[in-house]
Amino acid sequence: MIRLPEFRYYRPKTLKEAVKILNSEGEKAVIVAGGTDLFPNMKRRIQTPSVLVSLQQVKELHRKISYTKINGDQEKRLVIPSGLTLSEVCENRLIRENYPFISKTTSSIATPLIRSMGTIGGNLCLDTRCTYYNQSLEWRESVDFCMKAPEGKLDIPCRVAPGSPRCVAANSSDTAPLFCALEAEFHIVSQEGERTIKPAEFYREDGEFYLNKKAEEILSEITLPSSENLHAVYLKLRRRGSFDFPVLGAAAVLKMTGQKVKEAKIFLNAVSSAPIEVLESEKALIGTELEEEKILEAAESARQSAKPFDNTDFYPHWRKEMVGVLLKRALLELKSRKT
Repeated sequence: MIRLPEFRYYRPKTLKEAVKILNSEGEKAVIVAGGTDLFPNMKRRIQTPSVLVSLQQVKELHRKISYTKINGDQEKRLVIPSGLTLSEVCENRLIRENYPFISKTTSSIATPLIRSMGTIGGNLCLDTRCTYYNQSLEWRESVDFCMKAPEGKLDIPCRVAPGSPRCVAANSSDTAPLFCALEAEFHIVSQEGERTIKPAEFYREDGEFYLNKKAEEILSEITLPSSENLHAVYLKLRRRGSFDFPVLGAAAVLKMTGQKVKEAKIFLNAVSSAPIEVLESEKALIGTELEEEKILEAAESARQSAKPFDNTDFYPHWRKEMVGVLLKRALLELKSRKT
């Protein structure tokens, strides 16, 4: 049996109490929500925090999903508290009726048991993954660790890209690229107050320091834009049809005016340390009626721009080729819904 290392455990009941503990404990403290990723990592000594701050009883993070008006705007927007489980999000009536693509995406993550424990906030803050990082302690010792692991040192190179000045572990969150493409808003809370950040700014192109968030800050809720005239889809590639993390994902969000694409957002994940926006693919779609030649142009632009590393399942050159295939499938699915 692989046992957890020793740690101190806090169970605050309010956000104010939680951020106070995090602020006092500093970098040795780690937030735990569902723990579906953190606890296995701790057992393998991938992460070794000495303090855990549980968010399971923080009442502000477990409110019902509801609509709100922001800054007097007449347009209602849906707010998702970050402490809700993935199952609660995908089964929510407001999500299913108005944002079915979020329901479909969250229902595709891992397994029913994990979705009943893992939270939407936890998935959005999911640690980056890599073949050389997500291994047992004994395995990592045999290759002298890497720059991302706790045992890593500044003079230890990245095992995937030895000449790289940064870690190239991949973002493997299924919800991250979708929320980036939706241009949602993330609300962050700390003792210093609250701030709002766009998802595309929340993720950093660095596998080691992958979030634009301090250790003492908590992602409290997500605000979604209006679903009116919004069409979205997220597709992913993985070895098995369930449980596995994605080795490639494509999120496409279109805002329509009649039959034409007014705005387009395309994000890829699992090919880099952050969800990657594909601007050329977006440009190819704007003003079109999703004609097949434009879909093929957008897919080819995404394929050319993708630079997956050899840090996960499947060969990188095959994953690169599959970028175009996956985005083409996603856009054809949106076209079929629209017609």
